[in-house]
Amino acid sequence: MRVAIAGAGLAGLSCAKYLTDAGHTPIVLERQDVLGGKVAAWKDADGDWYETGLHVFFGAYPNMLQLFKELDIEDRLQWKEHTMIFNQPEKPGTYSRFDFPDLPAPLNGIVAILRNNDMLTWGEKIQLAKGLVPAMLRGQKYVDETDNYTFSEWLKRQGVSDEVQQDIFIAASKSLNFINPDEISAVVLLTALRAFLQEKNGSKMAFLDGSPTERLCQPMVDYITERGGEVRLNAPIKEFLLNPNGTVRGFLIRGLNGAEDEILTADMYVSAMPVDPLKVMLPQPWQKMEYFQKLDGLEGVPVINVHLWFDRKLTQIDQLLFSRSPLLNVYADMSNTCRGYANPDKSMLELVLAPAKDWISKSDQEIIDATMDELKKLFPDHFGCDNPTKLLKYHVVKTPRSVYKAIPGRQQYRPSQKTPIANFYLTGDYTMQRFLASMEGAVLSGKLTAQAIVSDQSLVAERQLPSVSSQSSVVGRQGTAVKLPS
Repeated sequence: MRVAIAGAGLAGLSCAKYLTDAGHTPIVLERQDVLGGKVAAWKDADGDWYETGLHVFFGAYPNMLQLFKELDIEDRLQWKEHTMIFNQPEKPGTYSRFDFPDLPAPLNGIVAILRNNDMLTWGEKIQLAKGLVPAMLRGQKYVDETDNYTFSEWLKRQGVSDEVQQDIFIAASKSLNFINPDEISAVVLLTALRAFLQEKNGSKMAFLDGSPTERLCQPMVDYITERGGEVRLNAPIKEFLLNPNGTVRGFLIRGLNGAEDEILTADMYVSAMPVDPLKVMLPQPWQKMEYFQKLDGLEGVPVINVHLWFDRKLTQIDQLLFSRSPLLNVYADMSNTCRGYANPDKSMLELVLAPAKDWISKSDQEIIDATMDELKKLFPDHFGCDNPTKLLKYHVVKTPRSVYKAIPGRQQYRPSQKTPIANFYLTGDYTMQRFLASMEGAVLSGKLTAQAIVSDQSLVAERQLPSVSSQSSVVGRQGTAVKLPS
């Protein structure tokens, strides 16, 4: 069976990978000239990589880790020391650590909190514990019901002070959805915290040993094409063409550089586009359906990723860094954390500027000036001296619409992977799955979409076959009975 997939991000490639495992033939179409979607990366004229975001992998990402194993690229994940490190703006140049000992969860997390005396007083530690215990003990059903509150509102209901929120959770909120705790739904933080605290290595972090495009996306493409699938770049979808009954007849691909438009036909069709461009692409008859109307409740959040190359080392820390800076809450020195970007003498900082809604329309120079002002506070020894560290070059990557903005009440608008259109499916981290908007969510959504397609085709085959014995034979030949990894 041929399956056309619009989008070569992690969700689209994951869907294609698992369809090939089930014996089907995916054709992935990507409008850009680079793989990856929200994890895309590019090389500049000097041969240096710059990316759409600061991509960190966690021990609590089972589907992503399984994918690395299936692609035989587990060695590309560079696991770091199990710790969380906070830069302290009130004590410039100093760091506060939450070190997780080699103990079972959640004991290792409890010890990490209890041993930190820089950021939390004993009273605040007790507050934090009392606040998080209900989410840990009452299960995911309780967590799902917290989508009615912002995380700030939920913390206040648990008696957790604003000081604890400022110290710990602003950076966590921005790293998960690029917005502040007073905007983000409580379900996002609590889902992440449950995963991090209930698994021994849930919060342990890893960086790729190079760019996501080369070191993760390309192996997925190789896997797909070696098994008969196809991945095409520079193939933007112009229109979903419909049959008289409302099902998809084909994808109309816009011709580039004077070429004619092309119609790609398949047995099944998948949108792996982000939710915002998908809404623009919806055919008019579909727009009247409640399923698709719900998508109006989802909107991508703006994100800005900043890359700065310096003439010397700013830090030797080989780990993700958090900060309570108003703009730069999550960053890393990629010359330390990533083998492919390693430099023993110079630093390359990759930083997430968030919230970005007031900055997305500003010039690159304005963004760099604001970033440097914040770095002077975080690294005063390097910028407030007679021989200050020099900025050699920079790249600013703006994504006006990234992951969906996870404000309260959004869960009800997230669609299933199966649509009301018989031969059309959705995949993407915005679709309903338990890991929310993340790389893990994208991979899981792709797997769920592939499973839905395989399951639906098995049901079709069953209805067409006269008996159980003949069904077993035909389904085996078609490959639709292949069980995908859970």
